[in-house]
Amino acid sequence: MEMSISSMLGTNSSLLNDKQQSTLTVLGCGTLGIAILSGIFSSLSETSHIPSPAAPDSGAVSPTSDAPSPSTPSKFIACVRRPESAKRIKQSLEEYSQNLQILQNENVKGTHAADVVILGCKPQMVKDVLAGDEMRAALKNKLLISICAGVPVSQIQDILYGASTSPNQCRIVRVMPNTAAVVRQSMTVIATSNPPLPAELGSLVTWIFTRIGRVVHLPPATMDASTALCGSGPAFIALMLQSLADGAVAMGLPRAEAQVMAAQAMRGTADMVLRGEHPAMVSEKVSTPGGCTIGGLLVLEEGRVRGTIARSVREATVVASQLGKGVKGVNGPRFAMSDDRD
Repeated sequence: MEMSISSMLGTNSSLLNDKQQSTLTVLGCGTLGIAILSGIFSSLSETSHIPSPAAPDSGAVSPTSDAPSPSTPSKFIACVRRPESAKRIKQSLEEYSQNLQILQNENVKGTHAADVVILGCKPQMVKDVLAGDEMRAALKNKLLISICAGVPVSQIQDILYGASTSPNQCRIVRVMPNTAAVVRQSMTVIATSNPPLPAELGSLVTWIFTRIGRVVHLPPATMDASTALCGSGPAFIALMLQSLADGAVAMGLPRAEAQVMAAQAMRGTADMVLRGEHPAMVSEKVSTPGGCTIGGLLVLEEGRVRGTIARSVREATVVASQLGKGVKGVNGPRFAMSDDRD
């Protein structure tokens, strides 16, 4: 017997009680929203043995089934503001258009039709998207998954309900994927809920995000640091990759080949670590006495590269904590993050 999302949330009424299929709506369907939908569509197509675009294998830290459950969405709605965004979604997901509806400036309509809602708008737009009696009613008894950087669950609850409590409130889960979702290699952090989500509902959230890469579950208090590491991390890593390629170009290698070589070196190293190798041991194994590697490592250490990179994650964590609060000038100078050097 199929269990509705409403019954999983401990309530008695839901759209699922009157229909056989569940619907997922993405509010603010930008790059990440498109990537999530693409991953889900590809996974469902593979399960159904329907040809789909090739993509790298994805994995999860916690084991999860690739088989859709009765609560797995089979209908999808993408909500956007601008016609350019609607056109982009249509072009990106054209082969799955039979199961996808695109709505422009109709967030309430898209939410009413949904059983699960992903909030993917910019952090500063959360209040504009969620505020109002109509949206609150549309979210009744539903699951709201926020992928907005820097916006805690408590802030979303305050926007929707203020100090009031109701048995018909939606359940909110905070999730942080990253831009590598576009190649189904995201590192996604799912904040644990209090009280915990029902098992099948938790499995559904995990299933959605393992369609685009790996997943870990961490306490809500770690989400700003997770945003800095996973959300901002690809930009930091890309800068390091570019630096490696620049050094090789300076020594005579062609730019295109140097970039591919640097990227593959990073990819191979990352795969070694994901297979259990400690980063320090990777360095140790490559650093032969009197060799070129140890010489290069010493230059990095003398340049305080390790500390500088670590500080970039600390800085991004501080900024992430301010984003959802609407603080202006979050990247201005702060004495707390000033240079520690003499």
